[in-house]
Amino acid sequence: MTIDVDAVTRNLAPVHVRSIVESTARLNIWQGSVRSGKTVSSLLRFLMAVATAPTSGRVLLFGKTRESVNRNVFAVLTDPALFGPLARLTKYNPGAPTGTILGREVDVLGANDAKAEPKVRGMTLCLAYGDELTTVPEAFFTQVLARLSVAGAQLFGTTNPDAPNHWLRKKYLLRGRNAGGTGEINLHSWHSTIDDNPHLDPQYVADLKTEYVGLWYKRFIEGRWVQAEGAVFDMWDEDQHVVPVLPAIHRWISLGIDYGTRNATAALLLGVSGHGVLYLAREWRHDPATARRQLTDHKLSQELRKWLGNVEVAPGLKGVMPEWLVVDPSAASLRLQLHEDGLTPALADNAVLDGIRLMSSLLGRGLLKVHKSCTGLINEMPGYSWDDKAVERDGTDAPIKTDDHSIDAARYAIKTPEVLWRPLLRSAVELAA
Repeated sequence: MTIDVDAVTRNLAPVHVRSIVESTARLNIWQGSVRSGKTVSSLLRFLMAVATAPTSGRVLLFGKTRESVNRNVFAVLTDPALFGPLARLTKYNPGAPTGTILGREVDVLGANDAKAEPKVRGMTLCLAYGDELTTVPEAFFTQVLARLSVAGAQLFGTTNPDAPNHWLRKKYLLRGRNAGGTGEINLHSWHSTIDDNPHLDPQYVADLKTEYVGLWYKRFIEGRWVQAEGAVFDMWDEDQHVVPVLPAIHRWISLGIDYGTRNATAALLLGVSGHGVLYLAREWRHDPATARRQLTDHKLSQELRKWLGNVEVAPGLKGVMPEWLVVDPSAASLRLQLHEDGLTPALADNAVLDGIRLMSSLLGRGLLKVHKSCTGLINEMPGYSWDDKAVERDGTDAPIKTDDHSIDAARYAIKTPEVLWRPLLRSAVELAA
């Protein structure tokens, strides 16, 4: 099958054209910032490999989940604006274990935890494509490499940077040969930034550069492998982010609840103003250590419902019922109790780093404010720090799990209903005006 490479590469940046020519190694990895064009160039090279792959052995596509593979890989392959007539030759039903690319059946696997490694055992692979390699377990990746046993077998993959001592960087990228190099392993890699993608609208690039701050800017805009260290919310400024008076709230979005038995239970109320800014407006907390008593789920539900019915949300106005009630994923018993008491609790999105990144972006852009009454959250924010031991141990970014109950509640309230409030926010252009 003939692929018109010139047609697809015509508008690619030189680094991406070079990567297609140079990706002849056993392992070929495109690394760099978000929206840098690495996915399109790596997938074009992957299509070329599928077209010429030996008939013996299977072709595998993998990522953190099948859903992420569908979103990041198949959605791109089936875009006619990117791949023209080739887009019609990729077929995949979301969530399915197999798909078809250029008429060849391919396996699709999610690798979201350590238990995923056995999924690939027993396979004989001639070709593999890995989406966002830093998000898959090392054991799974190692097993994929062991299964690439057909003569001439290759792996193609993409990744955003992570911690500098992440296993992918330490054990593979730093040991690669690159084109004509003298590294220890047969690996080529290429680095690109958002400015290497000529298809992006300049205003979108400008907006994206304002949305990421601190650690996230270095990794996802500059494409640097930098360590998470110090304060998690290093952009936090009490003078800037804490407000003495709430504006008129246009919609009450959610109540995020972090559940504790021996530890504190915290609830944060989130609203969006008519000016398109999010406000963590009110806070409820019960700490057994200071209250000298624990509350049952029944009592917690009773106290929370009582508080919602009486909390002052504007001068002379009491009581609110937010659109979403978002509860700690570990609090199954409390969710059940709230349901029995007539509420409809939702399971909180507990993707910690995604939630932290979202909160950081909102704080950095001036789109998230905290009312002065949320004293638990205000007290926790300055001391919320990255866990240096986790980074040193295995390159994992993780905050220290202490004094974070209100922060977790706020993260749940913000991240889970993002689809609801996102269209209501002010744009970067409006903020700059």
